[in-house]
Amino acid sequence: MDPARVLAQRLATQRLSSAPAPKAVDVVRLLTCVQSQERDHAFFSLAMRSRKDTYAAVQRELDSGAFLRTHILRPTWHFVAAEDLRWILELTSPRVLSGMAGRHRQLGLDEPRRLDQGLELLAELLQDRTFRTRPELNDEFTCRRSTIQPGQELGHLLAVAELRGLVCSGPMKGVHHSYALVDEVVPPTPSRTREEALVELVRRYVAGHGPTSVKDFTRWSSLTVADTKQALAEIGGELEQVEVEDIPHWFDPTQVRRRSPAAPAAYLFPTYDEVVLSYPQVNFPSLPDHPYADHTDPFWAWVVLESVNVGLWKRTVRPDVVEVEVRLAPGVTQDGRTQVRRAAQRLAHFLGRDLSYLEYEGTPHLWGGDLGHPARRPRRADR
Repeated sequence: MDPARVLAQRLATQRLSSAPAPKAVDVVRLLTCVQSQERDHAFFSLAMRSRKDTYAAVQRELDSGAFLRTHILRPTWHFVAAEDLRWILELTSPRVLSGMAGRHRQLGLDEPRRLDQGLELLAELLQDRTFRTRPELNDEFTCRRSTIQPGQELGHLLAVAELRGLVCSGPMKGVHHSYALVDEVVPPTPSRTREEALVELVRRYVAGHGPTSVKDFTRWSSLTVADTKQALAEIGGELEQVEVEDIPHWFDPTQVRRRSPAAPAAYLFPTYDEVVLSYPQVNFPSLPDHPYADHTDPFWAWVVLESVNVGLWKRTVRPDVVEVEVRLAPGVTQDGRTQVRRAAQRLAHFLGRDLSYLEYEGTPHLWGGDLGHPARRPRRADR
């Protein structure tokens, strides 16, 4: 399959260029888990794919408990539908927690008695649907003279509690994320064997992200290549296999959707959007004169026009206006620039603010400077 066709099909499968899903939770179910450490940007990712196209509408669904924000799949936050929480945690959390063991030893969270006492206090503070934010929990742990200190220790304790299925998100309190006890806000769901859960997770991922490769899935799920291939073999003829640049890819033929006549030509994708982040092998190509195509930056994300990465964008949200700055490659046509501005206007509508649009060329000042994102710098030989 030609890469251009792959990219077009993914945009349609993920409801970006096809008819939008009715609700934000329908998008979460389609994608199964949606990376959301930048919550407000992740809200926009859901809004771009659904008829709930404002921040307030997406937040109402989160606050209702239809979908949750919690640590799952990897040691970072994701949105997940309430009914999918327990079985995905049971399948994937053992590998995630194992990968965090070294850091927990540094923090003293590998001491069972200390960890258990921290988890017991956390459960006590949240019982009876007493939703608390991280700052509120910091204060309570300090007042109770817990051995778990505010800051990194409490942060990692909360992540362990989420990965074990003890806590998840509650409704937002102002701009703050709150925590709730899973057993108080998530109804019981049928248990699955490990094999059933593995097959279901692979099937769901391919349905929402296809065409996609084994490497795409293992990066997303933290599971092994062997597990993935086993599940694909069991699913068998339900999925269609194609070669993309000599790499096997799979998609669900029942999920192939038509491009809508109303589909936008340009998108301002958040840095961690699923259609950008999920595909390390076959992704949107960059124009040769792209302002900065070699490294990613947490504050500058991709501008995609007609399935090509044509520049970078960032936003600054003020009380009545959102300032959107874009850096476009010189080769973008005037019509293309108009389409990018329309994409910025969709962001302003989502936030319920007026738009201040700034368009420039050239490389912006990036976090980490010319070396790029610190996490992606070459390691010195003596380290």
